[in-house]
Amino acid sequence: MLKKFYKIIILPFTILLLYLMFFGMGRTQYEVNVVRVEPFFSTLYFVENTIRWWDIIRIVLGNIVMFIPFGFLGWIFPRLQNLKENIFVFVSAIVIVEALQYFTRLGICEVDDVILNTFGVFLGWQIKRMLEIKFTKFVV
Repeated sequence: MLKKFYKIIILPFTILLLYLMFFGMGRTQYEVNVVRVEPFFSTLYFVENTIRWWDIIRIVLGNIVMFIPFGFLGWIFPRLQNLKENIFVFVSAIVIVEALQYFTRLGICEVDDVILNTFGVFLGWQIKRMLEIKFTKFVV
């Protein structure tokens, strides 16, 4: 039952997420291409220079939580049941998305985004594994 729901919802969710990454939250095109390749520094800088905790939680935690569903991709693509395969395919895809943000100037290409998004996929994969172990009859 859960797998069927996931199969129905993942494509619209992915389209919504791509929309948010390129156009959502009042995003406008930057004047210049921006890339940040130093891991963790841009996130630490963001936390240090953001006054409202809500913004910190929304952006940093959002970069993790919004990608948890991609840890469940093994339910659609059996090859992605393996964590290493899932992470490899996801990192390849998210690097392409980050590069598109750079080239279109509709976002910032950040290594931190790749790290946080990938951590979300890892958490999703762990949650999927726990669900499959504990609730076998509901996952089918």
